[in-house]
Amino acid sequence: MKALIYKSTGSWYIVKNESGKAYNARLKGVFKIDDITSTNPIAVGDEVDIEMENEIENSVVITKIYNRRNYINRQSPRAKHQHHIIAANVDQSFMVATIKEPKTSQGFIDRFLVASEMYHVPPVIIFNKADLYKKKEQEKFEVWKEMYEQVGYKIILASAKENRGINEIRELLKDKITLISGHSGVGKSSLLNILIPELNLRTHDVSDWSGKGVHTTTFAEMFDIPGGGKIIDTPGMREFGLVDISKQELSHYFPEMRERLNNCQFNNCLHINEPGCAIKESVADGEISEDRYISYYNILESIVEKTY
Repeated sequence: MKALIYKSTGSWYIVKNESGKAYNARLKGVFKIDDITSTNPIAVGDEVDIEMENEIENSVVITKIYNRRNYINRQSPRAKHQHHIIAANVDQSFMVATIKEPKTSQGFIDRFLVASEMYHVPPVIIFNKADLYKKKEQEKFEVWKEMYEQVGYKIILASAKENRGINEIRELLKDKITLISGHSGVGKSSLLNILIPELNLRTHDVSDWSGKGVHTTTFAEMFDIPGGGKIIDTPGMREFGLVDISKQELSHYFPEMRERLNNCQFNNCLHINEPGCAIKESVADGEISEDRYISYYNILESIVEKTY
């Protein structure tokens, strides 16, 4: 029987079959997963095969994991050199950001965009809490909106409090599987409760079948959207650590750089001190945002490449 992973706590899972029936699931004991370097071999959004284990307890075992068409991962919060798969088989990713209370840094946004580019997941940036924006915040939003739209990213100004931007978000969510992420406090839960009204009853449930409380800082969970589509809610993140990336490939995940890389004098150009660099020339000419270039440089400096 084929099913979809809706929640993963590391050892137990919640799955739904193709009819929408939910089961508590565990990984089959003899099941082997080769070459897994992530802290979680199964992620929310994974397609699996299941077999009935105990009808009374409504539990099943997972016997097969289907190949993923994509996934998004980040540095594991617990193990620096391992990655944690946030979600699999997603159609798009939403970054919920705020310019006030709290302020989302450009570095955090750009790291999320790089991760989305790496795994071929189209990203959308939602600037929430628009009801709090005074002149200064509105000006900042306009600057960021222009900067990101020039690169090709979709930007939405929203307010959960004023119901602003909600219809536009709903249209984008329809019939798609969407990952939604952001810092703690950006109003992600408030947006979700508007989009899925009954969700408020489910967000803080304690798992009675596993016998343990759900750590809200750790687990992602997928929800069905009324009218079609699914949304994967992720825990609030303090930072977004990139993994499995080399300094050499970083510029490929900045679209405005990617289209100019062939014009650099050297194939291995890192766009810092090299002569004949098309990227630096584009920054000087105003074709590439200086803020985006600084963000690129900061991410480049943070990448620790593996030594073998």
